[in-house]
Parts: sequence; structure tokens; C-alpha cells
Amino acid sequence: MSTTTANPIEKLIQTKLESAFNPSFLEIINESYKHNVPKGAESHFKVVVVSPEFEGKSLIQRHRAVNQTLSDELKNSIHALSIQAMTPEQWEKDSTISKTPNCLGGHK
Repeated sequence: MSTTTANPIEKLIQTKLESAFNPSFLEIINESYKHNVPKGAESHFKVVVVSPEFEGKSLIQRHRAVNQTLSDELKNSIHALSIQAMTPEQWEKDSTISKTPNCLGGHK
């Protein structure tokens, strides 16, 4: 996960998710390169968030919480967001980060 100013959207995602969920594990993956966008774009992301804040919440509630936290970015700069939201107990059992398929909507 990069935290340089060269990746301002990624850094903003990191700051907001850390503040909202105090995660024990957080990975932000810029998957824009898999899509028909300019080089260096920050439009498609996967986030892996492991937090005790997700205890007792359904998967849809977890996704809604992440989407709400990033609502401004989703309205203005993020085109697609893949979310893997887990409790620490779930992460201990299986820390596999799921693969996101390549874009089928266009070719570079």
C-alpha cells in the first residue's frame, strides 16, 4: 500500500478507513491498471479491511459501512470498489485475499 502524495486517492482511502474502522489489517490495491484507463489512474480499487468493528454485522452491513465511509470518493473519483471486510477471527481462519477478475469492458 503506497502512502505517497503521488497516489492521493489511495492515501485518502487509507486515512478514512483507518479512522472509521481501526483495522488490524488494511490493504488497498489500486486495480486501475486492469481497466481501460490512463496509466497512473486511481479509479478502481480493492480494499481488504479486517476490524473488530465488523463483529456481529452481516456482509452487506460491512460493505455498506465501507461504502458510507468512502461515499464522497465513490461519488467523485472512484469508479469501482471491491470490498473484502472481515473480522479478526475470520481473517485468522483464512487470510486469502480474493482475486478480482480482469475487466471485460475494453482493451488497452
